Amino acid sequence: MNTMPKSDDFSNGDISFWFRDTGMPHPRPALPGPIEVDVAIVGAGLTGLWTAYYLAASAPELSIAVIEKHFAGFGASGRNGGWLSGEPAGQFRRYARTHGADSARAMQKHMFSTIDEVLSISKQENILADIEKDGLIHVATNDAQLDRLKHHVDELRAQGWGPEDLEALSPAEVSARVNVAGARGGFWTPHCARIHPAKFTLGLAEAVERLGVTIYEGTSAESIEAGAVHTSRGTVSAKYIVRALEGYTDSLQGHRRMLMPMNSSMIITEPLPQSVWDEIGWRGAELVGDMGHSFAYSHRTEDGRIALGGRGVPYNYASSFDPNGTTANKAIGQLMDKMVSMFPAVSHSSVQHSWSGVLGVPRDWCAAVNFDRTTGIASAGGYVGHGLAGTNLAARTLRDLILGHDTDLAHLPWVGRQVRRWEVEPIRWVGASTLYAAYRYADRKENASSQSTTVLAARVADLVSGR
Repeated sequence: MNTMPKSDDFSNGDISFWFRDTGMPHPRPALPGPIEVDVAIVGAGLTGLWTAYYLAASAPELSIAVIEKHFAGFGASGRNGGWLSGEPAGQFRRYARTHGADSARAMQKHMFSTIDEVLSISKQENILADIEKDGLIHVATNDAQLDRLKHHVDELRAQGWGPEDLEALSPAEVSARVNVAGARGGFWTPHCARIHPAKFTLGLAEAVERLGVTIYEGTSAESIEAGAVHTSRGTVSAKYIVRALEGYTDSLQGHRRMLMPMNSSMIITEPLPQSVWDEIGWRGAELVGDMGHSFAYSHRTEDGRIALGGRGVPYNYASSFDPNGTTANKAIGQLMDKMVSMFPAVSHSSVQHSWSGVLGVPRDWCAAVNFDRTTGIASAGGYVGHGLAGTNLAARTLRDLILGHDTDLAHLPWVGRQVRRWEVEPIRWVGASTLYAAYRYADRKENASSQSTTVLAARVADLVSGR
């Protein structure tokens, strides 16, 4: 269908609309040559910046350097959908299997409280990032999605989500919040806030620098070993090293296949007229997602646009991706169709920008935080799309592990988690391409029928992929 027009100043790539909105940041100096510090952090995304922030705040005597190939926020931290969500950065059942249900529930509670932690630090550091905590709505738009939604709500209840954490919504109650076409039902959770990714990441980077941390940009880390980060501009010697590269982890020697760099693509409209907002009825700052297998996530911006994202072309051969974030025309069309199907009132509005980024996906779809005290090397990542909040909790966990603090965070079930690597090529590419073709087929089949159970192809894909 591809029914939405592109604006006259349409942009594809250019990192993200969020940086178009803020303007590209002024580059920081590159590493001047070999240096020695207490802590070297590789990657100036949110994992690296939050880890630097909490270490510097808790142990100001430490000298800390952050090494970044491009600029702070260049990766997923500056390209994401702006969902500061308390949903788990991994699968409850897998954390429970290795550490017990109580431990998995404790991690969920910490994810919930992380939202207010981030908001508190934002206020303290005067980070102005269009933040509004109005919660998150998941909506079912066909009978199979409704069946999955009901089962998901039951699972969340069993995992300890109480009445204060989750509210089931009838079709009328969904429409009272946001008029999603064909809504069969949904649920709302208060544990989510809207955030402008670039404004937030740039603000956090400045807060980190105020604490005495140095961020070196334009410096590519090539390999890591105990005590040293070897870069394109010299070696950084450090007692502690934090690998915080998420979807870019495979750029380091010896780290291929640890995390799959999965593409997620977005489009954003021009500012919408009030007549369109009146028809959509989306008056708050709730984030809105569907229960499709390909999953669409949307965001009402502070200046009255709708940003919507989805997997598009989820994986490229040999983990390749366009650093500039250029999105395939096919993916742009798919996202346009999804936006119009959810919000028909936007069909005559223009799309102004499209972009893509990569998130790191581990083989078991569960985030991990690791620290080897023998080598001094730490890492965190694999947030499977829940990185805005997950990075903060992971960073506080890394702080406690590195400083030797025996806290509840140091015993969360993602600590010390090790999983097998992804398959070699071309198995990985064939597998990922086949699986997402199955998910797209299942979405089309479910949208076209009154079938109330998940299509077999999607159930098989879930089993094979480990989702």
